Amino acid sequence: MKKFLIPVYILALIYLAGCKPSKTELENGIWRGVFRTDSAVEIPFNFEIYDSAGTKQIAFINAKERLNINKIEVVGDSVFIKTPMYETEIRAQVTSEGMTGVWTRHLPDKMQSMSFEAKPNTKWRFVQKPKESKDNITGRWSVIFRKDASTDTTLAIGEFIQEGNEVKGTFLTNYGDYRFLSGEIDGDLLSLSAYAGSSPSLFAATVSKQGIMGDMYSGPNNHSEWEARRDDNAILADAYNITSLKPNLNTISFEFPDTDGKMVSLADKEYKDKVVVIQFLGSWCPNCMDETAFLSPFYNEYKDKGVEIIGLAYERYAEPERAEKAVKNLMDRFQVGYPVLLTGFTNKPGEVLKSLPALENFSAFPTTILIDKKGLVRSIHTGFSGPATGDDYTAYITKFEDNINELLNE
Repeated sequence: MKKFLIPVYILALIYLAGCKPSKTELENGIWRGVFRTDSAVEIPFNFEIYDSAGTKQIAFINAKERLNINKIEVVGDSVFIKTPMYETEIRAQVTSEGMTGVWTRHLPDKMQSMSFEAKPNTKWRFVQKPKESKDNITGRWSVIFRKDASTDTTLAIGEFIQEGNEVKGTFLTNYGDYRFLSGEIDGDLLSLSAYAGSSPSLFAATVSKQGIMGDMYSGPNNHSEWEARRDDNAILADAYNITSLKPNLNTISFEFPDTDGKMVSLADKEYKDKVVVIQFLGSWCPNCMDETAFLSPFYNEYKDKGVEIIGLAYERYAEPERAEKAVKNLMDRFQVGYPVLLTGFTNKPGEVLKSLPALENFSAFPTTILIDKKGLVRSIHTGFSGPATGDDYTAYITKFEDNINELLNE
């Protein structure tokens, strides 16, 4: 019988073709991602991958919020997702199952990291088929957070909306809110989470007739216990009476450079006979992002009516170059038309008081000061209730605009 010999190079080609893995691609659609804390607690979230102008884009999804990020790079089977405002990044490898990799966050004195994995075509967040909810937690709740091994407590208000098993909501504090949280109730187990570029967060609890009790996780190793009880009349401290001026003072003064190096002061002619809003912010601060998203279009509407805004940036880094880069990223993202000044001080409350010694009890970012046409401080508001707080956000915006119009009419 005649034998047919196959050349060696053809055998090699056949072997390589059989061994070569099929090309992996980053699928468009809704994904379910999971971060793992140092204690192996899973923090799930959802995001969407889509194409725009021929490039891959990503949007983090939390309740009705979609945070679009265009800093996504795909190189072969590697994916790099950057959130410049918070100096966080996801580095992952695309696999046949989805993605696997690491989340990192750069802080002034250390780098945090968490393992990360994600699967495509997965819209559920915690449980694919949750059990029927035993209760409906829609409404307002009085909340207390207790830090691990500490007597430190934080008072808050929980605002939740539940439809079937799905739960959306947030927590309000004297310093701001926890932004948009998404989750569900599985029987009597409540789970809420969020990821929008900063630290991933998870609220896991048990719901009973007595209230809600559970745990809060943030980032790789932050943990607190929390409990809540229904309270339609729950209130926080008056945000207009936390930070104040020192006795017998009614003005403030400062001089700092803007991002172009120009020195800016309240004594400049641009601010004479104007209503001036002073915004204390940092590019690292999620609530500052919410306030900037409001103030930027507000300024465009009111600047011709006699209103000016000055942002005072307190970054995590004292180095001017790093602070300037972070502030420019923020201004570009929100198309900020008013000056944001580089104070040269970091985001510690004590540093703020050094930079503006006329203040007392500065405690949170953002803080907002209204100055009338005569240069007198008329109000100081601590924190910002963002869009996730619903009626509280609407009430604050309405009061802010009313105060501005009153000062304009004086």
